[in-house]
Amino acid sequence: MRQSTEGGPLSEDAVSSAGQNDAVLLFVGGPLDGRVEIREARHGEPLPTITHVHLHGGPKVVHRYDLQSLSDSAGVYHLRPRVPRADPAACPD
Repeated sequence: MRQSTEGGPLSEDAVSSAGQNDAVLLFVGGPLDGRVEIREARHGEPLPTITHVHLHGGPKVVHRYDLQSLSDSAGVYHLRPRVPRADPAACPD
């Protein structure tokens, strides 16, 4: 997957650089908000869900994005809403 632009609006240049069968994918929400990626056709169809894991000094942060197809060659990955986890102290071992 080649990234055409990050943090900017979907530009005509990003779309025109995509091959005829490549997919233009826009991310909405979370740490990938505004990212536009072009998935080359040789990589197959875009995945229905993408998981983004951010590793840093603290605990890992996981975000999931679900694909909404706009056409055969374009789609939007929307940030999946967070599901509150049960309080570990409330779960007996």
